[in-house]
Amino acid sequence: MKHIEYKTQGTCSRAIVVDVEDGVILSCKFIGGCSGNTQGVAALVRGMKVEEAIERLSGIQCGPRGTSCPDQLSRALRSALEK
Repeated sequence: MKHIEYKTQGTCSRAIVVDVEDGVILSCKFIGGCSGNTQGVAALVRGMKVEEAIERLSGIQCGPRGTSCPDQLSRALRSALEK
């Protein structure tokens, strides 16, 4: 199992903690941010393949920030794949 702790940039959430096994997201938790939205995203990606989550979430914007909590999750997952 791979445990990912990712410090977010440009969002209300401060960090994301994700556990991945065999290319599937087992759990996801956002630290900070809009509680309902981040809990919803975390619940939706649970059981999803990492590549699918990256494809679906990458590039989502939150206002003028240039990123979002879902986009930051895609970046966290992408960085974990590169390691």
